[in-house]
Amino acid sequence: MSKRKINLPLYLAIAVIIGIAIGTLFNFKKKPVLFSSNTNEAKIKRLIDYINYDYVDKVDTDSLLDDAITKMLSELDPHSVYIPKNELKSVTETMQGKFVGIGVSFLMHEDTVAVSSVIKGGPSEKAGIKDGDRILTANNDTLFGKSILKKAEVNKTEGKTISGNRKISDAVIKSLKGEPDTKVEVTVYRKSTHKILKFPIIRGEVPIISVPSYYRINKTLGYIKIDRFARTTYKEFKVALETLKSEGITSLTLDLRGNPGGFMDIANKIVDEFLTDGKLIVFTKNKYGEVDKSFATDKGDFEDGKVYVLINENSASASEIVSGALQDNDRGVIVGRRSFGKGLVQQEMDLGDGSAVRLTTSRYYTPTGRSIQKPYNHKDNTAYENDYLNRIHNGELLSKDSIKVDDHLKFTTPKGKVVYGGGGIIPDVFVPIDTTSVFSNKLYGMLNEFVFNYVDNHRNELASWKLKDFVTDFDKSDKVIQSYLNFIDVKTLISSKSKKNLKIYLKALIARNLFGETGYFMITEHNDNVIKKVIELDGKN
Repeated sequence: MSKRKINLPLYLAIAVIIGIAIGTLFNFKKKPVLFSSNTNEAKIKRLIDYINYDYVDKVDTDSLLDDAITKMLSELDPHSVYIPKNELKSVTETMQGKFVGIGVSFLMHEDTVAVSSVIKGGPSEKAGIKDGDRILTANNDTLFGKSILKKAEVNKTEGKTISGNRKISDAVIKSLKGEPDTKVEVTVYRKSTHKILKFPIIRGEVPIISVPSYYRINKTLGYIKIDRFARTTYKEFKVALETLKSEGITSLTLDLRGNPGGFMDIANKIVDEFLTDGKLIVFTKNKYGEVDKSFATDKGDFEDGKVYVLINENSASASEIVSGALQDNDRGVIVGRRSFGKGLVQQEMDLGDGSAVRLTTSRYYTPTGRSIQKPYNHKDNTAYENDYLNRIHNGELLSKDSIKVDDHLKFTTPKGKVVYGGGGIIPDVFVPIDTTSVFSNKLYGMLNEFVFNYVDNHRNELASWKLKDFVTDFDKSDKVIQSYLNFIDVKTLISSKSKKNLKIYLKALIARNLFGETGYFMITEHNDNVIKKVIELDGKN
């Protein structure tokens, strides 16, 4: 699979805000918290009053206070975080696995909002919106730009114009999202018929899928991809597992690569599917020394099948709980590269004005008793944020021998396997990063635009393809890949290896448009060294 260059600060932001809020459901005894005025609170209030009334210039004290809270939390640990009220709703929606809207994925094509896919069963599908439709207006907001005006010969529409930019603006999202059961009148230009159509859409709940793909790799080996551990993840996982079991799988690949985490209780439920009754899954300890243990029950549906868990440097928190629990119980094989190394548990706390903090309240430990939290400095997180770059420089993405371990943090599983704490889960089977499949801006930079245009211009013929046939037979003549090379105006010859990688990714992106994430992963597996290793391991057992 092609590897994108990772922006670690961005990953950390996503991880702490979306993926690692895993402490909200513990049964720790609540310590009394007194919100009555005390000296510190009075000091802060008095300072704010002085600034409001006496400071020489006008100051936004709300913003000032937000910055102060952020700074205060940053000196505790890397994962205690402040969530402003204007961000809390979207963060909550992601972790709850649903939002209210019209149920489409869209992008800016030229300067127009174009529907890239209609979510199955959502409000837009029920109303009649189709893939490729250009959204011209939403109620009184005009969303189209000059390019579509010319193509559709649309008369000037009254209302607020939101166009002229290739990026999706907040105004566009605001126009399409809203409260449940409210109506939005949408006007679209449909390219296939060159008609302008109007659709009344009743906004409703739209699922945010966290298990985007599952399928059989071969007759006995199944594959399930989990993006995060949201409220809906366990139900999605059960559907995937039961479907694959009905198709006859005896081995399962659980792909947690790039998964930043989520709710601990959801991770525990998924682990429970693989462990026998009474096995320890994880335990947590707070500053009072109180311990909370989670055990497997007798409800597991895949306790006998072989399990392969895929992790990498971006697998964090709840992902590490799953892989750590299975590794420490000698259940399954962990494949890939060392995980992120986050062993802190956060609890969300309301601040009373629509904002919240995710505060670290405990640490979690794998069944052998190891903490996989990597070291951090309370006052300076620079080294923590640069950990990925350090892993590159140390060579550990290419060689397992380059992973630094601490013999003082050595633990042993019931069957005698040596595992280490102190910084992520080290896989049982190491697979180095594929440096031959790194993105090149020159070759890959225009892929998304080309794919949208290609699909948009060939919808009728593409609609006749079945997924299985598409995976094996699409573009055998290299006509499409050659069209892309002409599109980006490649002047020099590229190697056969580069062309092969590019063709796989191009084909996968087209498959994503036609068949969703399952189509994408079924194609990229042919270029995925980790999946290849799992197939090899499963064939030997």
